Amino acid sequence: MSASSPTQSSAPSKPWTLETVRARLESPVAAYYIILGVSSLLVALGLVMVLSASSVTSYQESGSSYTVFKTQTMYAFLGLISAVVASRISVTWWKRLALPMFVMAMLLQLAVFSPLGNTVKGNRNWLAFGGFTMQPSELGKLALLLVGAVVLTRKRKLLADMGHALVPFVPMGGALIFLVLLGHDLGTVLVLMLIAGGVLFVAGLRARVFVVPAVVTALAVLVLVLTNQNRMGRVDAWLGTCTDPARPECYQKAHAMYAMADGGWWGLGMGASREKWGGLPEAHNDFIFAVIGEELGLPGTLVVIGLYATLAYAGYRIIVTSNDFFVRLASAGIVVWIISQAMINIGSVTGLLPIIGVPLPLVSAGGSAMVTTMAALGMLISFARHDPDCRAALAARPSLVRRSLAVLPRRTPAE
Repeated sequence: MSASSPTQSSAPSKPWTLETVRARLESPVAAYYIILGVSSLLVALGLVMVLSASSVTSYQESGSSYTVFKTQTMYAFLGLISAVVASRISVTWWKRLALPMFVMAMLLQLAVFSPLGNTVKGNRNWLAFGGFTMQPSELGKLALLLVGAVVLTRKRKLLADMGHALVPFVPMGGALIFLVLLGHDLGTVLVLMLIAGGVLFVAGLRARVFVVPAVVTALAVLVLVLTNQNRMGRVDAWLGTCTDPARPECYQKAHAMYAMADGGWWGLGMGASREKWGGLPEAHNDFIFAVIGEELGLPGTLVVIGLYATLAYAGYRIIVTSNDFFVRLASAGIVVWIISQAMINIGSVTGLLPIIGVPLPLVSAGGSAMVTTMAALGMLISFARHDPDCRAALAARPSLVRRSLAVLPRRTPAE
């Protein structure tokens, strides 16, 4: 009796070639799964690094190395809920929610200057309710891109006229930005301006339209820097005029550079950061990228940058493939928001930019930023599923429960 040849349970998979990779990246479901995967990886990495970066200061302040980590885990869970809810909201309802959300963001931002407002490190950009705090400008980012997408979509046929293209979106956005600027949060102001500019650019405004606003903005930023000693000190540190690391304006940059230098090529190992022992300020927040570089080395930092680049690609796919003008504009706003903020944070930590003070999206500790950013990504997932081809492909695939039941052995009645 000859031995039977082994049967194949499934067809052999195609080799990973440039063509197959390109085909997978151009699949209708590629953006959907990329956003899910990259967002999950960034949040998971952020939780691990927050635990590592905050363990020392958390123990000093509360007697437990896990206090900040537990709080951030709670925010990540709330962010997960917001992302799931946002992913289930239809495009039609996102259009309806845009104006109410913008009005709410404006009211909350105004409340910052009431007795409920709270000043943190010179920025009056927080609301305090007992032991709970929130940053209204984070909701403002989401509201700004939504209201811009709605207004410009309704005026799509009139965008050749600059009056219709800029009014009322630019005055509405300008009012929100002005309120944030009154709280001295220049970093958030820059992100809001980039979001507004990104939405207008994708809407089809000519590049020359942005020249005058860019010049005016640059002059305004220059004035704000020259008239503020703290900001001027940060610019001096960026230009290399700081020779004494003990000076307050040089301290953050110097210790961020120490952390990156200590990490070298391969890093000191997870949990082995030296700068988190009181040397590096805000190690678990604005400067968490420095701790990543110190503990995980160059590969760790490149992985983080690569994840943001992959997320940008997924957003770009939605922008260029969607037939819905609102979806394209809102997606552009989300991509510009997350990627520009990541670039500003990484640039500040590595010395490519002055220290501006914005968190690294999904990675840095912070509740308002985590919840709103994950809600924005949930909305991006909703937009990805809005594509007819993606929706059909996802509907054709069995659910996780059905796939699990399909592999279970069937029992006969005798058994």
